[in-house]
Amino acid sequence: MNMDLKQQLYEMGQKAKNAASILNTSSSQQKNGFFDFAIEEINAQKDLILKANGQDITKAKDNGKDNAFIDRLTLNKERLDSMCKTLEEIKLFADPVGKILANWDRPNGLNISRVSTPLGVIGLIFESRPNVASDAGGLCLKSGNAVILRSGKDGLRSALAIVAALRSALVKAKLPEDCIQLVSSKQREAATYMLEGLNGAIDVIVPRGGKSLVAEVERSAKVPVFGHLEGICHVYIDNRADQAKALEICINSKMRRTGVCGAAETILIHHDIADIFGPLLIQKLSSLGCEVRGCDKAQLLDARVIPAIEEDWSTEYLAPIVSIKLVNSIGDAVEHINKYGTGHTECIVSDNKEAQNQFTSSIDSAILMINASTQFADGGEFGLGGEIGIATGKFHARGPVGIDQLTSFKYIVSGNGQTRS
Repeated sequence: MNMDLKQQLYEMGQKAKNAASILNTSSSQQKNGFFDFAIEEINAQKDLILKANGQDITKAKDNGKDNAFIDRLTLNKERLDSMCKTLEEIKLFADPVGKILANWDRPNGLNISRVSTPLGVIGLIFESRPNVASDAGGLCLKSGNAVILRSGKDGLRSALAIVAALRSALVKAKLPEDCIQLVSSKQREAATYMLEGLNGAIDVIVPRGGKSLVAEVERSAKVPVFGHLEGICHVYIDNRADQAKALEICINSKMRRTGVCGAAETILIHHDIADIFGPLLIQKLSSLGCEVRGCDKAQLLDARVIPAIEEDWSTEYLAPIVSIKLVNSIGDAVEHINKYGTGHTECIVSDNKEAQNQFTSSIDSAILMINASTQFADGGEFGLGGEIGIATGKFHARGPVGIDQLTSFKYIVSGNGQTRS
């Protein structure tokens, strides 16, 4: 056991608790000031951030990381601008802390209010997306929470540069800079100590990364976890779909960004329209460099379709690969999704209301799309001002975890001298 590292992290935890306590009593105006300074600092330090990111990318390529990984790791001017835009959006949201969620009077004269409160200290363990540091810092700050970040080693330089900018913004906003901290150690024990809660400092853990990371977090964490294991997302093309619309949705769901958790991995096509729609879809996917794997019937539609094996239906490719299966009914599509899905995001393309309702009532995924790309599975696209992650569990937070999902509540009971008999 590395006692020096453990002590260092315990101290970070205590600093985060102290910072959260101060943040809990800070005004909305003061918190919003942070966002203006954060955008200012990111723009002022963009050359340093991009230089650090370039070093990370070079190292990742030297280590043989694939293109999907490099894409997730990469920052550029457009992505820095997007980070700043997300911070601006978060700033403009109403303060989620101190909201009266419910209020009622009791026959004995007591007045009871349920009021939103911060969760406290959030531990975020992420792998290769450096923009997560900015999004998480902003979301946690807005919702009154301190955050301790732990980046994967491949993106550590980028994350350190971004967090340095955010901490400068906190100082300018006269807020505790320990509201946002980043673990600089690359040692695996650092994550272990965080999963144990840092001596009671961490209230919830959020993992952002691949299946192995999330599985390890869910297996080892001794504090609550918001997360999802995989994003095996499906698109079902109903026989009553607008086929032109369906083609665009399929292509966007798969190919917009293949390495994100909201990318479609399996496309289910109703048998009645497969002879017409299937070849069009396969041709378009192939022309974009997407490998198509398919069931026996799908293979008959185009010679380029590679035979799918059982493992394909339960694989999150995160790459330009997709599996296609023909189904005889919406019921067959639902059965397939419920068997192989991971509860993340599913889509139906259909102009039939009855089919839409059957689909959404029969599948219990966190996000269900009707005639829209699965790649809208994102807190920013939901109008939540970004997300700290997507949760597929059923306790507390589900779907994109934005500022409202990063709060809890307390009861305030007001009386006038009442005593209980």
